[in-house]
Amino acid sequence: MIVPIGLAGWLVFLVPAIGALLTPVFARIHGNLRDAMAVFIGFVTAFLALDMLATMITAPEVYPLTPEPFQWIVWGTTSIEFGVMIDPLSVLLAVIAGGIGSLIILFSVGYMTGHDDEGNVVKDPSLTRYYFFMQLFVSGMILLVVADNLLMTFVGWEIVGMCSYALIGFWHNMKTPSPVPEYKTEGEYNAACGMKAFMVTRVGDIGLLAGILLLYFLSGTFNYRELGHIAETNAWPVDPGLLTSLLPLVAILIFAGPIGKSAQFPLHIWLPEAMAGPTTVSALIHAAAMVKAGVYLVARIIPILIWVVSYVGGIAVFFQTVAWIGAFTAFMAATMALVQDEIKKVLAYSTVSQLGYMFMVLGASGFVAEGVAAYAAGTFHLLAHAIFKALLFLAAGSVLHATQTKKMSEMGGIKDDMKITRWTFVFGALSLAGVAPFVGFWSKELIFEALWHGGEYLLFGMAFLTAILTAFYTFRMIYSTFYGEKSKHIKELESHGHHIHEAPKSMLVPLIVLAALAIIGGLFEPVFFQTFGLIGEGIFEWSHVVPWGFGLTTLLTVVVWGVGIGSAFWIYWRRGHDFSGLKDGFLYRFLWNRWYINRTFYRVFVDGYLWMSRGTKSRVESALLSFSASVSRGMDSLSKGWRRTMTGVLNANVLGMMIGIIAFLAILILL
Repeated sequence: MIVPIGLAGWLVFLVPAIGALLTPVFARIHGNLRDAMAVFIGFVTAFLALDMLATMITAPEVYPLTPEPFQWIVWGTTSIEFGVMIDPLSVLLAVIAGGIGSLIILFSVGYMTGHDDEGNVVKDPSLTRYYFFMQLFVSGMILLVVADNLLMTFVGWEIVGMCSYALIGFWHNMKTPSPVPEYKTEGEYNAACGMKAFMVTRVGDIGLLAGILLLYFLSGTFNYRELGHIAETNAWPVDPGLLTSLLPLVAILIFAGPIGKSAQFPLHIWLPEAMAGPTTVSALIHAAAMVKAGVYLVARIIPILIWVVSYVGGIAVFFQTVAWIGAFTAFMAATMALVQDEIKKVLAYSTVSQLGYMFMVLGASGFVAEGVAAYAAGTFHLLAHAIFKALLFLAAGSVLHATQTKKMSEMGGIKDDMKITRWTFVFGALSLAGVAPFVGFWSKELIFEALWHGGEYLLFGMAFLTAILTAFYTFRMIYSTFYGEKSKHIKELESHGHHIHEAPKSMLVPLIVLAALAIIGGLFEPVFFQTFGLIGEGIFEWSHVVPWGFGLTTLLTVVVWGVGIGSAFWIYWRRGHDFSGLKDGFLYRFLWNRWYINRTFYRVFVDGYLWMSRGTKSRVESALLSFSASVSRGMDSLSKGWRRTMTGVLNANVLGMMIGIIAFLAILILL
């Protein structure tokens, strides 16, 4: 331990926040200083997170640690405190956000730099805004995970949402193709995709905020440790009947937030559109921040809610909901990835699918006998996915940079031109496909074991089938990107003097580091059993599943390789089949149109809203305007008629006054 653990818990999110605020200052001095300081701040953040991790491994008795908080909001005798909670879960997420975030920022130095037609180096004119939001993104994510209460978690949650909106729509002011050829790969140059991500995730965030406030009403606290103590001792300060009726609803409302942030069905529709931003942003969203926030929150509240099951049976619905939404999302997204041509879209659907794996097994930890194994599997797969998905996105960015296309059908045949990128991409893909000895194998194998030995055979079947689809589309992606013959697009580039070449060192270093982690990541599995076993002591059911265990599920994993990888190898490598004829078929169109879920959302919510707006304008608003005009004309006619009685003759005015007085007296007498 180099930095005192309590101080590191505060600095780990304050440092990138300060770096973000100073970015415009550094930019005024020099653009290169701005870039260098962004990288430096990123690695300082990573160092602080890794220092906490080292302490957790060497001295686990210090956890959980809650340094002295300070009062944030005070009214009367009630106060809300702002503090940090340092435990294995928060440290794990801080390492992911800070460590992988630093590698992505380093990669950005090369990736966000291109060349014009004359070969001159060109930097994006909005790089100051880019580095500001990238560092704030990391800060918000770390604040979210180290906060010791739900309210401050929600603050970090919203910072992450704001930064994702700004970065997905990074090129919002681009009306014409970018002057930098390398940027032609990034899709739409507008804010529509960022707006879609922002609006869809807001739906879940409203549910999350409602759930947090209702939970405060039931418990009187936002603090995680206090909530855990209340749940363990059943010391809720409300009527038991009210608790029984409201707590299951609270759990589902809180889960609405992770459904949106982590792109689970039915709020998964925003994540593929998030590919409109720079590939580095996609890597940060998919690997280090944003989508991991939902998994973290579920993992954080599950140990609290498991205590409640014994006296509020309805809370079991929460665990079943989490597990089955995750299982369905994993399978659905994997089928969508089968037909995608854009490499980033394949990786996007892959992320949705792998997040489904995490929710499936985390939800199952609340009702399977293998509780510790299930919880450890969900959190370990979170780490594994962060490693190999960051690797895949950054390697894909390197390919996009070189080939100036995002479509795999316009790639191919570049394996010898980009050897380092190719091998690092393959390592990431092998990990995604669950091939030994890469980290993805160990995390998926642990998921299989927890579900199989826990007796959840239907969930296991969904996970097994999804794994086969994952292996298939992963090797399809490898072949289409690097192998086979060079596409017409590549040949045209080369004919114009643009030869495909390897990425610069600033982009290769993060790829090599992540590839090494993908190879050795399985070594961390025993640490997860040790640390998360301590979290689950007295909460989860212990199990006989052990780290690096081999059994029936291992044989089934080999079946996944044989069916998924074998069929992809036979179809693409050996046969070179062209499936363009299938594009007119129902199944292809069904998958290409994303099960028509996205289209249905647009028809119901977007088109429905426009229809209601037009109807309101043409009927209600027009009727109100017509009525208002009629009233105006009537008052005008009345005033003109009354004006005629104003003759200005004194005798007529006196006569009118007398008639009025007589009428008033008559009314009084009659009443």
